[in-house]
Amino acid sequence: MNIGFVGLGAMGAGIVPRLMAAGHAVTGWNRSKQKAESLIAAGMRLAPTPRAVAAASDVVFSIVTDAAAVRAVALGGDGIIAGLKKGGIYVDMSTIAPDASRAISAEFAKQGVAMLDAPISGSPVTLAQGNAAVMVGGDKAAFERIEPVLRAIGPKVTYIGASGLAVQMKIAVNLLLMVEVIAFGEAVALAYRGPFILDGKMPAIPLADVTLQQKDMLLALELGRKLGSPVPLAAAANEMMNACRGLGLDHRDFVTAHDVYRRLGGQT
Repeated sequence: MNIGFVGLGAMGAGIVPRLMAAGHAVTGWNRSKQKAESLIAAGMRLAPTPRAVAAASDVVFSIVTDAAAVRAVALGGDGIIAGLKKGGIYVDMSTIAPDASRAISAEFAKQGVAMLDAPISGSPVTLAQGNAAVMVGGDKAAFERIEPVLRAIGPKVTYIGASGLAVQMKIAVNLLLMVEVIAFGEAVALAYRGPFILDGKMPAIPLADVTLQQKDMLLALELGRKLGSPVPLAAAANEMMNACRGLGLDHRDFVTAHDVYRRLGGQT
């Protein structure tokens, strides 16, 4: 297939080579051309706008930071929606609010184009190892058409259901991950085994820094509010991310939360 990819950050830069290795021709776009240089050298074509990416593609993927960024690349005169032909498919892999994803999907539906929400679970390391998982929400016929493409990204591909449900599941998964990490940090600090277990284990390059992971916690808190579903552990995990910010650790991988517990417990 001719595939478009919008957003060539850490995850996008890891996905594109997998698509090309599977034999797909990829046209990409990123706000910063510098991030695309290695991909261009590997054979990816660069387009000047998301619209141009879509015009050259049967399927267009995006993975960007938040809902505002998705709307910016997807909608409008230079957006994906303006270039994607009828019969094309738009696949957003970003982690955003389910309501926002459904609203953007509705705009594509008005143009006769299917949009799928397909957030990816895993880090750049997991992706490189071929162990990433993809959850998909939206039109099932569209999903079935591109399932082989998704399996080039990661072997675990699961259709969740209607539009927005995959990203809702991703938020729940991230909530579980955050709470587990925070509980682990609390336990090892309490047992004074943190130095033995964790010293020297902090990733040199964050897989998901405090800012990025807290964005997902805020999505979980807002989703809980809308659904009337209590998420007290999410609130506690979010407060630990605030503490990381207060200590100037927000540029580090979010597992740095264990440092907060150690400092509060008088450990250096």
